[in-house]
Amino acid sequence: MTLFTPETGRGEPSRPRPGTALVPGWLTLDQQAWIVGQFQAWAAGPVPIRAARVRGHEMSVRTVCLGWHWQPYQYTREATDVNGARVLPFPDWMVRLGRRALKQTGHTDTEVEAYTPDTALVNHYNDTARLGMHQDKDERSLAPVVSLSIGDACTFRFGNTENRNKPYTDLRLHSGDLFVFGGASRLAYHGVTRVHPFTAPDGCGLDSGRINITMRMTGLTD
Repeated sequence: MTLFTPETGRGEPSRPRPGTALVPGWLTLDQQAWIVGQFQAWAAGPVPIRAARVRGHEMSVRTVCLGWHWQPYQYTREATDVNGARVLPFPDWMVRLGRRALKQTGHTDTEVEAYTPDTALVNHYNDTARLGMHQDKDERSLAPVVSLSIGDACTFRFGNTENRNKPYTDLRLHSGDLFVFGGASRLAYHGVTRVHPFTAPDGCGLDSGRINITMRMTGLTD
């Protein structure tokens, strides 16, 4: 995918918490718009985008998965909670993009080479969607999570590894931003407390709402 050249990412990362890195504007507008086009195809199936149910309650965020299908507290190849279809494969270009994200955020060559994400949760937020504080702990691997934001900005709350309470840091994630968390913060609680309407930049591919892609290594085998 020539759109994602080795020069992807122009800013220096800030480090809000140990093990984290935030790179503003890491994706160009052309890259964002291309990913939105991919998202529209993913959302159409074979497993359509849906709101997962957690403890009997439907999430306000809608999700489509690549590689492995996430349903609360487990990963499966088939979407047994939707239509039983097998999820789309994890794309090679996204593996390369994930590795570039680690390289850009200061990970060692060994860590970069070993990073082979095999699932992505692609979340769509409308103006009123929220994501409660939670840990990404359904994976067997503790490799870093790579997060990309497109569309409206959001308030992203990044907390501690012990509970959902303080201390936490509220960050504004904008369209094109890269956020990576691993190491000491890999199991930190985090969530989205607010989406900020009418903040999506012209040319990003979305007129409203927000797309968030989180790449992970599951550590699972078939």
